[in-house]
Amino acid sequence: MAFPDTRLRRLRYNKIVRHMVTETHLRVEDLVYPLFVCPGTGVKNPISSMPGNYQMSVDVLVEECKIAVSKGVKSVLLFGIPEHKDEHGHVACQSDGIVQKAIRAIKAEINDILIIADVCNCEYTTHGHCGTIIDNDVDNDSTLKTLADQSVSLAEAGADVIAPSDMMDGRVLRIREALDLAGYEKIPIMSYAAKYASGFYGPFREAAESAPQFGDRSTYQMNPANSDEAMREIAADIEEGADIVMVKPALSYLDIIYRTKHEFEMPTAAYNVSGEFSMVKAAGEKDWIDEKRVMMEVLLSIKRAGADIIITYHALDAADILNGQK
Repeated sequence: MAFPDTRLRRLRYNKIVRHMVTETHLRVEDLVYPLFVCPGTGVKNPISSMPGNYQMSVDVLVEECKIAVSKGVKSVLLFGIPEHKDEHGHVACQSDGIVQKAIRAIKAEINDILIIADVCNCEYTTHGHCGTIIDNDVDNDSTLKTLADQSVSLAEAGADVIAPSDMMDGRVLRIREALDLAGYEKIPIMSYAAKYASGFYGPFREAAESAPQFGDRSTYQMNPANSDEAMREIAADIEEGADIVMVKPALSYLDIIYRTKHEFEMPTAAYNVSGEFSMVKAAGEKDWIDEKRVMMEVLLSIKRAGADIIITYHALDAADILNGQK
């Protein structure tokens, strides 16, 4: 039937009816809060390009996690800024590494929290690339051992989920084999399955001190123009044992999130990355947009596209709104 018999606005006039027919629901439980941990005590260094975010020492990080849990955000994603770096990222594999220390400290004080540990080498290498450099390029296969060792070390420290973000071929398989051999067969892998070589990562590189010292990451991260290739990447990670697949970034890749969810019917995560966050914050600070409204619209669009899990620096502000506090 067509107008005037069909009037779609009938379901919009009444607020209660609007809520009744809402198709997509964003929940606090959908959110993951990314955090940056650094050496020291009492450290809370502001990240200039990411207002409201900080590099935090372990003690401060634990208190931030308590705040998150009190708001219902019970999942965090940890990134480490080590005191020292090396050529291969071996420092990330040590039992007393900065993230390993943070995991143990959080677990000692907070019971009801899920710790997702990012697995990559860029924060831990002197050159800032995501793996071992041979002949001025990241060598895929030699990097896999470091990633597997790092994953086992993080699981031993108490990580609940291992999240490889490096985009090396075969890393999910190698990590799964290493975790199982070490007795961590129950630990799931959240794979950064379709991670694009994006300009939206700029603020993160300040936060994690992980900018590459030469070249770029286009030989291992994906071409932003490609969609079918993303499906092949995701299919490969699922075959290798990924339990959750992730698309990164989110906003410019909503079509990839949609395809991922509908083609694979797998638990799907999306990373609302630093540049996406900072754009909203900057425009909000200049009163060019209603920051909170746009923030919620952004997160809702990611959920509507098909994401079950949203990793976002907006997590605490969004939780306040979802909890009816703002």
